[in-house]
Amino acid sequence: MQAPGLPIAQGLYDPAHEHDACGVGFIVHLKGVRSHQIIDDGMTALENLAHRGACGCEENTGDGAGLLIQIPDDFLREECTRLGIALPAAGAYGVGLFFAPRDAAARASACELFTEIVEEEGQHVLGWRDVPVDTVAADVGESARATEPFMMHAFIGRGSSVGDQDTFERRLFIIRKRFEHALENSDIPGAALCYFPSLSSRTLVYKGMLIGTQVRPYFPELSDPRTTSAMAMFHSRFSTNTFPSWKLAHPYRMISHNGEINTLRGNINLMNARQALFASPLFDDVEKIIPVLDETGSDTAILDNALELLVQAGWPLPQAMMLLIPEAWSGHRSMPAEKQAFYEYQATVMEPWDGPASVAFTDGRAIGAVLDRNGLRPSRYVVTKDDIVLMASEVGVLPIAPDRILKKGRLEPGKMFLVSLEEGRIIDDTELKMGLANAKPYGAWLAEHMHPLANLAPAAPSETYEGEALRERMMAFGYTLEDLKYILGPMMTNGEEATGSMGTDTPVAVLSQRAQPLYNYFQQLFAQVTNPPLDAIREELVTSAFTAVGPEGNLLDTGLSDVHLVKLDSPFVDNEQLARIVALKDDPRFRTAVLPTLFPAQDGANALEHAMDRLFREAEDAIASGARILVLSDRGVDREHAPIPALLAVAGLHNHLVRRRLRTQVGLVVETGEPREVHHFALLVGYGASAVNPYLALDGVSRLYEDGYLDRKIDIAEARDHYLKALKKGVVKVMSKMGISTVQSYRGAQIFEAIGLAPAFVDAYFTKTTSRIAGIGIAEVQREALTHHERAFPTLEGGVHDLDVGGQYQWRRDGEYHLFNPDTVFRLQHATRTNQMNIFREYTSLVNEQSKQLATLRGLFTLKPAGPPVPLDEVESAEHLFTRFKTGAMSYGSISAEAHETLAIAMNRIGGKS
Repeated sequence: MQAPGLPIAQGLYDPAHEHDACGVGFIVHLKGVRSHQIIDDGMTALENLAHRGACGCEENTGDGAGLLIQIPDDFLREECTRLGIALPAAGAYGVGLFFAPRDAAARASACELFTEIVEEEGQHVLGWRDVPVDTVAADVGESARATEPFMMHAFIGRGSSVGDQDTFERRLFIIRKRFEHALENSDIPGAALCYFPSLSSRTLVYKGMLIGTQVRPYFPELSDPRTTSAMAMFHSRFSTNTFPSWKLAHPYRMISHNGEINTLRGNINLMNARQALFASPLFDDVEKIIPVLDETGSDTAILDNALELLVQAGWPLPQAMMLLIPEAWSGHRSMPAEKQAFYEYQATVMEPWDGPASVAFTDGRAIGAVLDRNGLRPSRYVVTKDDIVLMASEVGVLPIAPDRILKKGRLEPGKMFLVSLEEGRIIDDTELKMGLANAKPYGAWLAEHMHPLANLAPAAPSETYEGEALRERMMAFGYTLEDLKYILGPMMTNGEEATGSMGTDTPVAVLSQRAQPLYNYFQQLFAQVTNPPLDAIREELVTSAFTAVGPEGNLLDTGLSDVHLVKLDSPFVDNEQLARIVALKDDPRFRTAVLPTLFPAQDGANALEHAMDRLFREAEDAIASGARILVLSDRGVDREHAPIPALLAVAGLHNHLVRRRLRTQVGLVVETGEPREVHHFALLVGYGASAVNPYLALDGVSRLYEDGYLDRKIDIAEARDHYLKALKKGVVKVMSKMGISTVQSYRGAQIFEAIGLAPAFVDAYFTKTTSRIAGIGIAEVQREALTHHERAFPTLEGGVHDLDVGGQYQWRRDGEYHLFNPDTVFRLQHATRTNQMNIFREYTSLVNEQSKQLATLRGLFTLKPAGPPVPLDEVESAEHLFTRFKTGAMSYGSISAEAHETLAIAMNRIGGKS
């Protein structure tokens, strides 16, 4: 269902890319004393964070703002009595803010559907209350009013079969999830607008598409002295390069968030796959809550869905947050062993939701905040002598006299700040985490179930390719002489990538006249706006290449999982390590299965597509037979068998298993001769590979010696170690440019954009990957793979007998095309040296033509024919524009830099000031 208030995907816009960068905080009475002052102070803090929110070109239309408080029982009880609604004791009823359609008939249908579900779940609808709002006093902008929902409070009475408040909270969660799913299948007009910002017996949310200063006047009852709470979580939203909506304002049901979740696509995919294993005695029918994640929401909304699931499944709130956003642990030498074991265990349960984040969270009984492992969002707190705790994105959100302050500080990277209203105290980060770490025997579990690969029995690796066999396979996988000289040589010599200049003057893969590896059709996304990259060298403590290969357990089981995993320090393994993994095929704890990723070279136009279908079937059969690790292997390339591109095999199978809800039941290991540079390996991990064995690149040492690209003082073992080390460092560097810290969360996150691949091809094998420019499909991918195979195993006599020259990094006569080539460079140099305009025109003409025909996407653009001229009486005059600025009807911030200059000239001409 399309999220209300957002355009459909079109052009360069995709609603899946909704992110936030905002102001967040909370105020709480340490002893749990309720008062209206807490709410008043929360609104004041929110108003003082208005600069951290955003508005559109209408200054009175905000990106979103709101408040989360405890249920104000006294106020609601009096209001319900006036309406004839009898409320039971506090805690025995739930209340939810309901965003409903403005059409009365549609609203009635939605309420009727909700009531049916409530009754089916053994609870009772006590009544409905219209929530008074004041758009005039709040001066709500036209855009916000155009999508404004009708607001109601729904009151739910606890059924007799529900024993305690926690069980009631879980039942309200099930009711809301069932209602959301039922709406998707209903024909209620405006169903997409129906939304419960909260439905709880403990907390209540007031929020909207507002500016921080509009919340108080928009919701008059927040200023009513009878409205009391012991805490208030507040949030002012800045939606980064995205559209605001009423639904996407914060706070959500449990969290408010300042930052971005960079690994969101992978987190969603794996959560969807995990649902197949969901089972819990706390849920009578787990299918009622599936799907758990609402993918129409923003990254924060989806993170809130995940936290809510964990808490309702029985995970303690702080531990659930530590599971989602763990602190750096794998390289933390001073961390106690018990705590490190605790985090290592949690890493087997779920991957981190990684990215810059300051998250405030609450369940109504405790409220706290956690900072990401890098500390990339500010969070400061103050504790007063009269038991008030204030945490916010910055100091000064609330005026507090210095003599009231007992303590103040800042939230540190990876640390948690927690206020327990039940205990009436701040629980120290060390006490909290060590308590959780010692609650179960995590160290003993790891010793029994986590198996370092080096501890597993050695096995004989597969044959090493040399001489003619090595040359043939290098040709079959598209290796070039440049790959040996500029990629493998430096990596095996120095243990790191070669340094090169930025930019390229070669065509993008889809425009190239040469067969391209599939990797070249993808580019890594990078951190933008308020989302900083990491320094992978100087911030090594917070990055981790830790990898656990194998299945996952049931996420809803808060006990210790009964799965066995292979532990790797790096996702890149040599031939001997791969042999150890393959040898686990007879071990009942792992049951490795090897699946060939080859297709018959002479089987016609659909051979590759049929091979992918066969791979999917074999994978499902292996899982059904008990396999827990799948090894995708393209060993066996010969004259009759061509390799499936490794990226296609990995991404296609990963996404297929996600759709079949089987992905978390197996680990994927890739044994492939194709990848050789860091970009290739980043893609394989980014699309789901737990480990990669680049056997052909490792076997290529002998060829590097032969061609003089590797000093013979470096022995074979050392060269291979250098290469694997370079891959590890390189992939960590690549993922850090997107602000991602761990390989575990980078795996499957699909932080790439496809350029030049057909939509149907992307949907089938690279599902949900951003692709703005269409192009080739599986038929062309097969043709390019067979081009390389034909060079290696020619069907006619007199074929090519060595690797292609390449020409990607330097111009070669028989290599890749370059915009700067002898023809263009000669004319440019000749024109500048002789000052001949006719030669320079030859140069520019040549550059323009080759750009259009051969090399660049921009060269493919054409201008649309101009439409009919716009009548002058429809064009706004400079005088009228100037008047709008003088009266405040239009702001400078709503126009571009180019428009600023034009406006300044116009205003000066009519006597204004620029």
